[in-house]
Amino acid sequence: MFPPCGVLNLRFSFGIPPFGSCCFSRGNRHFIEQESALQLQTEQGCNMFVSIPARLKLKMSDLAQAVSVSEPMRTSRPRARLISWYTATLLLLAAWLYVPIILRLVRQWWADPNFSHGFFVPVFSAFILWQNRARLQEIHRKPSTWGLPIILASLAMLVVGIFGAELFLSRVSLIVLISGLVIFFLGWAIFRAVLFPLFFLVLMVPIPAIVFSQITLPLQILASKLAAWTLPAFGVPVLREGNIINLPAMPLEVAQACSGIRSLMSLMTLAIMYGYLMERRTWIRIALTLASVPIAVAANALRIVGTGLIVQYWDPDKAEGFFHLFSGWLVFVVSLLMLFALHQAFSFFRRDSERAA
Repeated sequence: MFPPCGVLNLRFSFGIPPFGSCCFSRGNRHFIEQESALQLQTEQGCNMFVSIPARLKLKMSDLAQAVSVSEPMRTSRPRARLISWYTATLLLLAAWLYVPIILRLVRQWWADPNFSHGFFVPVFSAFILWQNRARLQEIHRKPSTWGLPIILASLAMLVVGIFGAELFLSRVSLIVLISGLVIFFLGWAIFRAVLFPLFFLVLMVPIPAIVFSQITLPLQILASKLAAWTLPAFGVPVLREGNIINLPAMPLEVAQACSGIRSLMSLMTLAIMYGYLMERRTWIRIALTLASVPIAVAANALRIVGTGLIVQYWDPDKAEGFFHLFSGWLVFVVSLLMLFALHQAFSFFRRDSERAA
């Protein structure tokens, strides 16, 4: 009788030298060499017989370990299969809940130029995870039940966001849910390793409309002031009233679209990406991210100054249409160049300080 599948059965038979054995004597010492039959039964039910010389010294501890390994493997596989089903069910349920949220988010990225940078955010987070895949595989996975309260909190945020018609809350709950799932299934060590790409996903969520209005109005006033201070240096008299710049040729209104919020958010996102890829020192990454705010504001004021010069010295009609759109792209490229120049300045001063030391 053979044991059930999955059990490793080892049988050794020793006896009188069978056919193929040899027995000879040398002096007063006798040497007997015989073969032993090793019977292996695999999990598929196949029997394997392997002949090994009896004179090979097999440690009993090794045999016991080989026999004992099969039992945990047999008992752990149903448990692992059950956990896989639970995981797949939970992920499918989360996908079913968040598909409408994600689709509406993508439509806003496509329709609203202020948040078109959202397409790049999840792609960059996925790139970071792929880049660090070897390091993540080496981290010991220790699932934690503390992830379950985070998952429940994210679902509560989703319910409040849906019934309260608060898009920002329902969208942020997706990031909270991903964090809870990582902690629950993979543990805190993995969560700490993927903390940056998770937090970077916050930039893909458009800020609430009430917060957006509170930010854009001060930016409009600030851009108007900077342009009103700069234009007289080029011989253009200016009278500013709020966000309206009165020129001799015509008045210029710094609208919400010209506040610079679009370039500010896009430049900040690119500054974080650039700092992560091109710089290893944390303080320089933070400095580049913070520097993106004044760079974006200054670049937007420069765009308004250029528009005022064209209105005053060329043709007011030229300040609209293609030139207005082209100047926006041009100024954004100038902002990127300023960010790159700042990074090079940091590197230059660091090299000088290292040489002096």
